[in-house]
Amino acid sequence: MGNAYAPQIGDEVSTLDTPSMIVDLDLMEANIKKLMSKLLPLGVNIRPHLKTTKSGILAQKLVAAGAKGGCVAKLSEAEAIIAASGFDDLLITCEIIGPVKVRRLVELFRKHKSIRTVVDSEVGASAINDALADSGIEEPINVLIDLDVGLHRTGVKPGEPALALAQHVAGLKHLKLIGVQGYEGHLQHLHDRAEREKECRASMKTLTETAEAFRKADHDIQVVTTGGTGTAEFCATVPGVTEVQPGSFIFMDTDYRNAVGTFYSNSLTILATVLSRQGPRAVTIDTGLKSLTTDSGLAECKDARYQYGVLGDEHGSLTWEHDGPGLEVGDRVEMIPSHIDPTINLFDVYYAYRKGVIEEIWSVDSRGKVQ
Repeated sequence: MGNAYAPQIGDEVSTLDTPSMIVDLDLMEANIKKLMSKLLPLGVNIRPHLKTTKSGILAQKLVAAGAKGGCVAKLSEAEAIIAASGFDDLLITCEIIGPVKVRRLVELFRKHKSIRTVVDSEVGASAINDALADSGIEEPINVLIDLDVGLHRTGVKPGEPALALAQHVAGLKHLKLIGVQGYEGHLQHLHDRAEREKECRASMKTLTETAEAFRKADHDIQVVTTGGTGTAEFCATVPGVTEVQPGSFIFMDTDYRNAVGTFYSNSLTILATVLSRQGPRAVTIDTGLKSLTTDSGLAECKDARYQYGVLGDEHGSLTWEHDGPGLEVGDRVEMIPSHIDPTINLFDVYYAYRKGVIEEIWSVDSRGKVQ
């Protein structure tokens, strides 16, 4: 027997079951407009990172607002977003390593030639080249050298290692070297703005000098891509940077808000219900570890009078110190995630509303796509 619960466009948000992931369209659209208005005049392309939204529909909305394509972290994210929406102007920002994944990349590229990816080793580059050679596909795939600009997570080291890799890639028939990527992820959440900008500009110096060294070695470097929500405003002003990859700005979370301020609004919240009264100043809500992540600290209640605590997989607590009426069983509250990307990965759908009425329902297309 099917599930009788099926929210529809036009329903009131107040009728949703909980926990539900809800998006205030007015705030989300304002966030998009703010970012585009701030960065596009600087002459850079904006390629939003879809590891945040995990949605082909939202990728299309961002492009309609001025973005150029999108990024995904994993190959399976690209597969899912393309399958759901046909949106295929995608850069895969993590290395494609291993025979199975390389074969999947080749088959995706066979049908979607706009796919581009990154490499940071001769082994990885050669494996993709060899698989394409065996596939019968004539067109080369566009690749970028992934450069370590200080995060020490992936990326070839600057200097001779990077130049040697670029030379190797340039010699591979089925790869076309078009650019360089450097992600300063270790700087995104530095709270001191001046320190964040200073460190970011140091990373950008490494990135742009490497791109110029590639050009002097006769490599046609068209794309220099970098940046996130915490640094894109700085990266976009650096001569030589052609593209930035912010993602979280569209929804925000408490971690980014604490770092970069309130220029962007928290447009996404998790709607929750009070299940139980546990004292004069304490209640239990139906949002625990399975609906709010804790890797970046605890979520916050939209009503700042209430403090959140985790009570397990399905439950959380809200406590308060103020006098007067508190929360009662059956009341609804909205929770602001502390880390937006993995929180979205816990839900199947977004309910996007305007003035309390559901206007759109979007699938989380690449939920769980970690391969």
